[in-house]
Amino acid sequence: MPEASAQQVAATMVVKALRGAGYRACFAGGCVRDMLLGREAKDYDVATSARPDVVLDLFPKTFAVGAHFGVVLVALKVDGAETLTEVATFRNDGAYSDGRHPDAVRFSESPREDVQRRDFTINGMLLDPVLLENTGDLPAAVLDFVGGQPDLEAGVVRAIGDPRHRFEEDKLRMLRAVRFAARFEFAIEPATFAAIRALAGKIHQVSRERIREELTKMLTEGHARTAFLLLDATGLLQEVLPEIARMKGVAQPPEYHPEGDVWVHTLLLLEGLTAGCSPTLAWGTLLHDVGKPPTYREAPDRIRFDGHAEVGTRMAAAILTRLRFSKEECEQIEQLVANHMRFGEVKKMKDSTLKRFFRLRAFEEHLELHRLDCLSSHRKLELYDYAKERYEHMPAEQVRPRLFVTGKDLIEAGYVPGPEFKEMLAFAEDAQLEGRIHSTQEGMALLRERFGQA
Repeated sequence: MPEASAQQVAATMVVKALRGAGYRACFAGGCVRDMLLGREAKDYDVATSARPDVVLDLFPKTFAVGAHFGVVLVALKVDGAETLTEVATFRNDGAYSDGRHPDAVRFSESPREDVQRRDFTINGMLLDPVLLENTGDLPAAVLDFVGGQPDLEAGVVRAIGDPRHRFEEDKLRMLRAVRFAARFEFAIEPATFAAIRALAGKIHQVSRERIREELTKMLTEGHARTAFLLLDATGLLQEVLPEIARMKGVAQPPEYHPEGDVWVHTLLLLEGLTAGCSPTLAWGTLLHDVGKPPTYREAPDRIRFDGHAEVGTRMAAAILTRLRFSKEECEQIEQLVANHMRFGEVKKMKDSTLKRFFRLRAFEEHLELHRLDCLSSHRKLELYDYAKERYEHMPAEQVRPRLFVTGKDLIEAGYVPGPEFKEMLAFAEDAQLEGRIHSTQEGMALLRERFGQA
């Protein structure tokens, strides 16, 4: 067996302490699934018969993050570093009036009863970490009351119990089903799939922040294309991102896009996103051509999308605002959409224009989006290679040099601050970036020649 992580060690310590106090305790949920799949679990959660107040008293450092629902965070030190373990009391949930949280919970002594409230069979297994530690026999340490192991072996995402009931309890589970199926390359079990299709329109009961987080995970876990095909097949795509659904069937000029319509092109880009990529790159990739459907035009020479980057930027801003993205994330994603067509002119740009282009925040993301765009269409990388080589070998002091001419210099020369200042400073900076001036004196002389004496 692989060496246990600090998180696993801490969770095992929690289990041993709870058992030592006379309570039942075991690992629960996704960590069990990941261990059976041979993956490193991100978190190790513990389920126990101990009530929240007992857990709070048993450990010296705890956080009552959801004690009403039986959830407590326990802080323990492993190798000198503090590690948090989520501990949840066995429970039976009541009705979910808000489509998210149970109205009331009833704590239970039974692990079998507890797992019945969980979402999918592959997430509903328990594990005895002490038995595993003593024997090293992983399958024997698993407690499976819901058929999670056979579904894991078969590659199936199946709701526990009645799928419609599970999704009515928490509508976000529909998106989670898609994400798990994409992440593990599993199939969604037919009755579970049918329930999602029937209830897809109710996804709007979920907060936009929770929807955003699920979509972002889909985009950044390395299986974005599969996830979006499943979103489309289940009817969820039309509900959460109708602007993306409208890409289907929007033809493109075959001389530039032999791969097919805008939807097919976007799916190919999503396929190129690697696991762990930045959320801003992922969303920029998804939205880069969102402006094409409304700008589609059949011109005499070919299909055109006049101004689609500008239209797409406005549409992206509306989508990102709707999904409650942060201001910083909105700015970066919108810049990716707004600038993705500029690479077509990169060899013709003046040095000043090129350097300003390179100043875009996280320019590496612009480069990667352009690379994916090319590989998902005509597959010609000449402009990408040119831009990448210039960007990587151009010294930073040339891209963002100390300016020879500043507003202070203009004032000292007798110019009166006003609207023309911005134009004068931009003119002087362009000249510097293009190598036409090499000092403040040369810059001021050029400005007097262009704008006249102060």
